[in-house]
Amino acid sequence: MIGLRIALRERTVSPALVARAKKIAVANLSDCMSRLFSAPPALRPMHDGTSMAGVAITVRARPGDNLMLHKSLDLAGPGDIIVCDGGGDLTNALIGELMLAHAAKRKISGVVIYGAIRDADAVRQASLPVFAAGVTHRGPYKDGPGEINTPISLGGVVVNPGDLVVGDADGVLVIPYADAEAVIVAGEAKQAAETKTKSEIASGTWDRAWIDASLKRLGCKYE
Repeated sequence: MIGLRIALRERTVSPALVARAKKIAVANLSDCMSRLFSAPPALRPMHDGTSMAGVAITVRARPGDNLMLHKSLDLAGPGDIIVCDGGGDLTNALIGELMLAHAAKRKISGVVIYGAIRDADAVRQASLPVFAAGVTHRGPYKDGPGEINTPISLGGVVVNPGDLVVGDADGVLVIPYADAEAVIVAGEAKQAAETKTKSEIASGTWDRAWIDASLKRLGCKYE
């Protein structure tokens, strides 16, 4: 029934790609996707800053209700990231310390809540990656409806079950399953180029001629 269903993932990004993704800064991966696939900037890291990479299990929750989010924790396992569309509503927290302890016990790789969390002090001290749009002490309801492993949206960015999800201090990025390998290859090349640039900065050899060339092309006049 639409609005109350649990589906199986038909495909998932490989563990090898996930491991490679975790070594790349989210900003570099985002640049390799034309800067179009960022999750809402309201999704901020609530944990100790540990980076995140894993395979999406999607949850569509009624704002303020976490019944299906609870079920997703029992379905997910190592390498999975719970991605919950709570509509961005911050009235009720959808997850807190106890549920996140259960997630950590199951070796889930991260939790993304497009909504609110609670028990912020405990979350902040933990290494389990948790990204959310806000914090409130007010707890959730557990009546449904909701869906697991169907397409969801995080502020306009579509997330499908099995997509690659990454996160660090800059925020969350969703990489579609079909594009994951190409994006990782491009991200690795960009990260290598940035490493080279850092070396040039340190040695004082960074070529900055492109700035004046761009200003000349744009017709900038000095007054």
